[in-house]
Amino acid sequence: MAEALSIAPEGETLKEAYARVAEEIRSIVSGETSETARFATAACVLVQNFAPRFFWTGFYVVDPLKPSELVVGPYQGTLGCLRIPFGKGVCGAAAKSGETQLVPDVHAFPGHIACDSRTNSEIVVPVFRADGSLAAVLDVDSEIPDAFSEDDRAGLEAICKLLLTA
Repeated sequence: MAEALSIAPEGETLKEAYARVAEEIRSIVSGETSETARFATAACVLVQNFAPRFFWTGFYVVDPLKPSELVVGPYQGTLGCLRIPFGKGVCGAAAKSGETQLVPDVHAFPGHIACDSRTNSEIVVPVFRADGSLAAVLDVDSEIPDAFSEDDRAGLEAICKLLLTA
């Protein structure tokens, strides 16, 4: 059953938008046991609310057979990289450190992986399971240089925290 997405009220701030989107994602995924379904839903709702600033939005999941690698999961956008080793590129840095990576200029990031050369800035947020293990990273790319702020970091971190606990 398709859920209707909420509409941003006129004058909504970025913080308010993230709070609204987080509640929307929480209500849609509540009771869903599939991580894939939860990630796919989050990617869809984020793109529907933040495109075109969100050029590529999706998840790289920890490969259970190669736990030091991320493999592309649910996403919306152009073709993504298939695999990313921990420690390589922005996604690998987030996976290795367990910390959000907010990169205003990906071309200046050491070891950046250019899955799509149109990407100019990126934010990557780790997604942890209730037991503390890393499940995935949320990767959001933008064609706009320096597209992401501390409000994006806080909003996306809050969404990633609820993804596997709601």
